[in-house]
Amino acid sequence: MFLHSSTLCSRTAVCFWAQTVLYLTQLNMHTSIEESPVLRKTKELCETILEQPNMRSIRQRVDAFLGDAGTRAQYDGVISKGQALQQKQQASMPLTGEEIADFERQRDQLLSNPIARGFLDAQDELQEVQKSVHSYVSKTLELGRMPTEADLVDGSCGHGCGCH
Repeated sequence: MFLHSSTLCSRTAVCFWAQTVLYLTQLNMHTSIEESPVLRKTKELCETILEQPNMRSIRQRVDAFLGDAGTRAQYDGVISKGQALQQKQQASMPLTGEEIADFERQRDQLLSNPIARGFLDAQDELQEVQKSVHSYVSKTLELGRMPTEADLVDGSCGHGCGCH
């Protein structure tokens, strides 16, 4: 209602990115003596992803956002305001027109900030890569074979996912 769902998750995506790098680094340290074929292929996949032309642009947009304290503060303000309004709604308290207008004004200003917009777009792109990789791996594990295009377009995230 307040922000595009990927916008609300963008901070999570940055954390996911950092956690994934940390996890792979720690995993590498623990398995450097005997590296499994799955780990080798996972590293190859990561290298392939990083070599994609759009990844440099994504990284630059994320870094630009992280390096701009003013834009980060603006983003944090919109997220905090949105969360406060959602909490108020969940507590069955009415939102005033002034509260909604103030939030929308702040959100529109954020979305018109090119650094913030670039960051949000970069997060959407990263989430698409993550979704695609997750889809293939999940379907492979679920089916016990390489999934076909038809397997991937059925809309399910996996057996018992509860999304339908």
